[in-house]
Amino acid sequence: MYTFARPFLFCLDAERAHDLALTSIDAAYRAGLNPLLALKPAPLPRRVFGIDFPNPVGLAAGLDKNGAHVDALAALGFGFIEVGTTTPRAQPGNPKPRMFRLPEHEAVINRLGFNNGGVDALVRNVERAKFNGVLGINIGKNKDTPNERATEDYLYCLDRVYARASYVAVNISSPNTQGLRDLQEEETLGRFLGALRERQEKLATQHGARKPMLLKIAPDLSEAEQDGIAAVLLATKVDGVICTNTTLDRTAIAGHRHAGESGGLSGKPLRAKATAVLRGMAQRLDGKVPLIGVGGITRGADAAEKIAAGASLVQFYSGMIYRGPVLIGECVEAIRAQGAAT
Repeated sequence: MYTFARPFLFCLDAERAHDLALTSIDAAYRAGLNPLLALKPAPLPRRVFGIDFPNPVGLAAGLDKNGAHVDALAALGFGFIEVGTTTPRAQPGNPKPRMFRLPEHEAVINRLGFNNGGVDALVRNVERAKFNGVLGINIGKNKDTPNERATEDYLYCLDRVYARASYVAVNISSPNTQGLRDLQEEETLGRFLGALRERQEKLATQHGARKPMLLKIAPDLSEAEQDGIAAVLLATKVDGVICTNTTLDRTAIAGHRHAGESGGLSGKPLRAKATAVLRGMAQRLDGKVPLIGVGGITRGADAAEKIAAGASLVQFYSGMIYRGPVLIGECVEAIRAQGAAT
C-alpha cells in the first residue's frame, strides 16, 4: 500500500508529507487496515536494560515528536516506539522550509529544531494512548535555554515523563539546536549526567520503579571524543547509549542540490559513519553498557549489520520515508536469520 502512496507523498513538501503520512497511518489503524500497510513480524524477544522487547526493531525519535500517534505506529509491528524530542515549553522550531528529501541517496536533511508542543502536551497524549508496550521518551532543552542552564530543562522533562516512559532518552546530539552538542564534552557531560543520574535514582524511589536512562550521541565524534564519552558513561553508570543522531558531514552527498542545506543528514549516507561510531563505542564499553544502533537503516541487512557491530536493538526513521512499514518485518527477519546463522 505504501508503494502506491509514496509517489503522491513525494510530490508534496517533505514536512507536509510527513504530517499527511501520520494522519493516514492513524486512519488506517482506526479502520483496521494495518495489514494493508505491513504484516506484524513474528516475535523475536530480547531483554535489554531490564526491559522485555517483543522484537529488537524500534521507531527512532523524531517521527512522532508529540506522542500523538503511538497506538497507530505501534500497531505496525515495531518492537518499541520512541517519541519526542520533547522540551519543557512548546516551541515552533526553525523557519520553514526545514526538511528536504534526497531520493537519489535515500536520505533526508532536516533542521526542524525540536519543534514540539511541550512536555505536558506529550504526556497528555501518551496518557490517552492504549499502547502498553515499550515506550521510550526522548527529552531535550528549549532553544532559548543557555547551556549553563540546560540541566534544568532536562531535569524538568525527566520529572514529567518518568511515570509514563519505559525508558528515557537524553538527546544532546541534535545538530539543529545551537550549542547542544557542546554538552558532549567530557567534563561538561560528566556534570550533566551526574545530575540526571541522581534525579533518576530519586524518581525510582518515589515511583517504586527504576526506568532506564539512555544517552543519544552524535556520529561526528573524534576518537578522543568517543574515549571521553565512554569514560563518562562507565563512571556515571548510564543504562544505555543510542548510536547515533544525524550527521553534519556532506561528503556522501557532495554535488547534490540540497547538499548546502544546513541541518542533520539521515538515511543511507549516514549508515557507515553511524555504524563506525556504534562499533567504536561497543569496543570501548566492552559489554558493560547496552547499545541501540540507529542511522542509515534502509534494508534488513543494515539492521543485521548494526547487531553485528555491537547493538542489542536497532531503530530507524528515515527508512520509513523510503521503504514504508514493510521495513520493520524485513529488519526483524534479517536479525532472526543472522542469529540462526551464528
